[in-house]
Amino acid sequence: MNTIEVEQGKKAKSRPMLYTELAATDADVRESQALRYRIFSGELGAKLHTPVEGLDIDRFDNYCHHLLVRSAETGEVVASTRLLPGAKIAEAGGFYSESEFDLTNIKKLDGRILEVGRTCVAPAYRTGAAIAVLWSGLAAYVNLHGFDYLCGCASIELEDDGVRAAAIMKRLRQQAMIDEEHRVTPLNPLPLVDADTNITAAMPPLLKAYIRLGAKICGEACWDPDFNVADVFILVKLSEMDNAYARHFFGYERVPVR
Repeated sequence: MNTIEVEQGKKAKSRPMLYTELAATDADVRESQALRYRIFSGELGAKLHTPVEGLDIDRFDNYCHHLLVRSAETGEVVASTRLLPGAKIAEAGGFYSESEFDLTNIKKLDGRILEVGRTCVAPAYRTGAAIAVLWSGLAAYVNLHGFDYLCGCASIELEDDGVRAAAIMKRLRQQAMIDEEHRVTPLNPLPLVDADTNITAAMPPLLKAYIRLGAKICGEACWDPDFNVADVFILVKLSEMDNAYARHFFGYERVPVR
């Protein structure tokens, strides 16, 4: 598998130098799985159904490309995400997100689709630099393969009995809901909670980044009891990305449509 390296651009000397690449070996994939396990299980307390303790492994890993962000100084993986190309979805037995949503309408889309998931960043690198480098690697991958759509789930924590999630969902319904034709149905709908209209709830960084790119949410949230989060299914039509934020995250205005 070819390596993709993306320079982070000019930085202050105190910032870590980071680069991104696709996992090329089983050892590379295990590094990503180990990072996922430390964050999802160790930090967030998620119940992972993995066959190997210390690694977050599921049946989709073998069908995905694994995009890694490494420290140039230490070589360690400090962020990663998993990419499932549309051409592999049938072989993988469906979208990863189908464990939570009925994606019948998404499967009707005319174009090449890429599902992004299992994104995580090590605690020491959550200043924005790592996710920016990860985004740059994703942009390079998208351009290389000519995808038309990005999709996946973004999570909202439920540590406050769902009040924050309810407030965020109320705002998303008003500002970023997709048309009826492309709606998805959660298999385990998040129970509705009356949110104070005066609550200002900050969106999680990943969800915020997707919305800034022009992503639409495709319906109501799903409750994931293993992670105790509300998952929102998002869809980005790459030809309609917001140019200002596309330049910020991807370094150019718009992914060319082929």
